[in-house]
Amino acid sequence: MGTISADKYADVVSRRVAAERLPLAERWLERLNELLLVDTNEVFPSEKLVDHIPTLIAEIATYLRAPADEEIAANAAVIDKARELGVLRHEQRASVHQLLREYELLEELLETFVVEETAHLGLQPTAQECFDVLQRMTRATRTLMRTTVDTFVSEYTTTIQERNERIRSFNRMASHELRSPIGTLLFAAALLEKDVVQSDPHRLKRVATTISSNVERLSQLVTNLERLTRLTETLDVPSQQETDLQTLATDVARQLGEMAASRGVAIRIEPSLPALVIDSARLELVILNLVSNAIKYCDPDKPDRFVAIGPVDGDAGDGACAIAVRDNGLGIPEGDEVAIFERYVRAHSHLDPRLGVSGTGLGLAIVAECVRELGGSIDCASRPGKGSTFVVRLPRTPPGFPVTS
Repeated sequence: MGTISADKYADVVSRRVAAERLPLAERWLERLNELLLVDTNEVFPSEKLVDHIPTLIAEIATYLRAPADEEIAANAAVIDKARELGVLRHEQRASVHQLLREYELLEELLETFVVEETAHLGLQPTAQECFDVLQRMTRATRTLMRTTVDTFVSEYTTTIQERNERIRSFNRMASHELRSPIGTLLFAAALLEKDVVQSDPHRLKRVATTISSNVERLSQLVTNLERLTRLTETLDVPSQQETDLQTLATDVARQLGEMAASRGVAIRIEPSLPALVIDSARLELVILNLVSNAIKYCDPDKPDRFVAIGPVDGDAGDGACAIAVRDNGLGIPEGDEVAIFERYVRAHSHLDPRLGVSGTGLGLAIVAECVRELGGSIDCASRPGKGSTFVVRLPRTPPGFPVTS
């Protein structure tokens, strides 16, 4: 073909790179497999993602013949592809080293292709023309590489921050859940030192029973909290099991029986509660916190005080079920039905002296987090002075769990 103009040379190279983008992508993947020992399906787990590298190669080709002042970074479509690649590699738990090697291989492969095609087509560009084309190719590849790596690092940083927040959340949860039984045990231990208790067998027996029940509750809490340390996973599959909610609710009522009796609150377990496959430890923690809150904030002016656990009327199928925890307590101030699920928010902190209660505002935040981890949702409806209803919606069978007929 002989000597050609710089624009003509860049145009020919650009068209050849674009035309050969699929074979070039295949060669890139072959080299990648050889150097990094990765399986093709690990790099491209779905057909939708197979076009990423050919698309990036085609855009690099377009940039080769673009005006000098037209930066590839201004092309939103190709930059989005590079970002998607960063997200994908993060999901695949790749490393920054792998990302860098992927782009280095791509750059080397494209440079070799340009040199080979220049010779094959008999092109005779000047040294400056070759330099300009290869410089553009390098600049385009490096821009896409930075975009992909920056996205990967951003995703990784977000994951680390989320895990750190889960650790902090767990620490708050642990201290919140352990404070109540430990406080009761300390109080009971102090009573044992008083002569009036030691000389009264009936009161001594009640203190001993209180100590025993709270030690048992501590043991259960430790077991539950151990399971909750695995909150980094969406669903804690190893602890999922067939759970009879009727039995679980009855056990919660037993655990909170003494607390309810001391405040004159009746715990009612309604019939027809469903059975579901779930992490029973998390679900127990949800019900325990909701019932405990209902007892704490019962209305002392009402002669008939209750909290009920039951199914929701008209509960639809679709692989889901709904459970309601209802009470006729103080209710929640209007407008606070959503805020109460946030950390450190307490609707009735001003009534602590009158009710003889205290708290940190973490109970319902813990409930909301547990429900999310169970793949469900929670809503609250309340009327001040009338009571509250918390509805927990959960999948009957979590994703990935084998369904038996």
